[in-house]
Amino acid sequence: MKANRLAVAAILSLSLAFLSACSGSKENTVKLQGAGASFPAPLYLKWFKNYGAAHPNVQVDYQSVGSGTGVKNFLDKTVDFAASDRAMTPDEMSKVNGGVQLIPMTAGAIVLAYNLPDVPDLKLSRDAYSGIFLGKVKTWNDPLIAKSNPGAKLPATPINVVVRADGSGTSYVFTKHLSTINPDFQKTVGVDQAPNWPVGTKSKGNEGVTASIITTPGAIGYVEYGYAHSQNLHMATLENKSGSFVAPTTDSAKAALASAQLPADMIVWVSDPDGKDAYPIVTFTWMCFYKQYSDKDKLEALKALVNYGLTDGQKESEALGYVPLPESVVTKAQDAVKGL
Repeated sequence: MKANRLAVAAILSLSLAFLSACSGSKENTVKLQGAGASFPAPLYLKWFKNYGAAHPNVQVDYQSVGSGTGVKNFLDKTVDFAASDRAMTPDEMSKVNGGVQLIPMTAGAIVLAYNLPDVPDLKLSRDAYSGIFLGKVKTWNDPLIAKSNPGAKLPATPINVVVRADGSGTSYVFTKHLSTINPDFQKTVGVDQAPNWPVGTKSKGNEGVTASIITTPGAIGYVEYGYAHSQNLHMATLENKSGSFVAPTTDSAKAALASAQLPADMIVWVSDPDGKDAYPIVTFTWMCFYKQYSDKDKLEALKALVNYGLTDGQKESEALGYVPLPESVVTKAQDAVKGL
């Protein structure tokens, strides 16, 4: 009888140990919350899906809400990381106790996608496209556009400009470029994540701008290359600093970024790149991390996730329209990850 009781006790003990182990495995699931830029969202979402499939104990929830909202959430500490195409300002970083680490994760081109079915190969000079977003070039057959497109069937119809409605790193990078090439734009609009555009219908996110261009005849708007490419939108060939007209491609974006030297704070802008083959509107895009995390499991999961993005994740870039980071940038980024 005693032996039976001992056997039952042993079975119960093993059962409790098993249940405890199961319970522990659930508790060890790490949930990471991120928010921010829509520019890199298609790539990030693929990374997080692939990483989660290989590491079921790590769940990543990323919300594509725009760089401005992402940084605000980061400052409010309602997320574990943010993503931003405009990086963070020194003033913003000074508000975070313990410090902030920005890490470039990918790069890409901002394109001018348009809806003119009869004009598949539109060329826009610097004066033309800056004039469009200043509201000074108002019709598709404007002389500034016609000059670069001899023989094209340019309609005498209004240009329907589409801009971002939300605080956007894409807007920041685009206005930084326009301010660099056009003094009038610098004076009247300037560099801003939420510029006061003198013209345009507003849509939220790269997703919203892309959708508006698709559904609006005669529309033009600025979006990340991958969004336009995935929807087979026409993309304008733009005049660059050397006077060459360059189409947005992975190679032309690489040429634009080739001269970028990453400083210690990991923030570098290529607002008007040199080089005959360089596409003129390109940028790195960053993830924002706290330098200190109180949750050790969360910290280790974040570091492993970021290292995946910097290594195997880079192999996914080109297929989605992004530019893989140069090896020198990856090395500096991995060193920064070690310091978290």
